[in-house]
Amino acid sequence: MLKVTRTLALFVAAFGMSSTAFAAIQTTTLEVPGMTCSSCPITVKKALMKVDGVQQVKTSFEKREAVVTFDDSKTSIEKISMATANAGYPATVKAAE
Repeated sequence: MLKVTRTLALFVAAFGMSSTAFAAIQTTTLEVPGMTCSSCPITVKKALMKVDGVQQVKTSFEKREAVVTFDDSKTSIEKISMATANAGYPATVKAAE
């Protein structure tokens, strides 16, 4: 019985019992048609990087898109889209991985 208790204690310590134990890193591609000049992707990237949980942003003026990697326990696609809209660049989800 003691061995089972120790094993369970180690499991709880290693994996935790909080909601962050089920967090996942996700990547989504946003279509941002409002990026009409070469400086627009910089503005979009800055807005997205301010969102808590966003880890990486790659923007493309040519494709009019932003690829965002984020922690889904800290933010959501809705919050990410809101950040681009608040910066003046409404976006829609093109693809999610």
